[in-house]
Amino acid sequence: MIIRIVRMTFREDKVSEFLAIFDQYKEAIRKQPGCTHLELLQDYNHTNVYSTYSYWDNEEALNNYRHSETFGKVWPATKKLFSAKPEAHSYLVRAKID
Repeated sequence: MIIRIVRMTFREDKVSEFLAIFDQYKEAIRKQPGCTHLELLQDYNHTNVYSTYSYWDNEEALNNYRHSETFGKVWPATKKLFSAKPEAHSYLVRAKID
């Protein structure tokens, strides 16, 4: 399993536009083959900074999403709202403690 975290900093006047995009597409993203979890996190101290936190079965599933029609709609609409370059990180789960 891969955990993917994408941190995005938005222009303050564009946050509501981003939230509308996320709300519109969150179910389509979540239903992508291989996606088992999706959350949107807001930075505690910076209200214009958000991160998506998602679980993917494997790198192939993540890459298939990145080449999907949904991503082709979401990412161009989202990236025009940034005030800084986004940061994306992928992690392998090595241990899970319940």
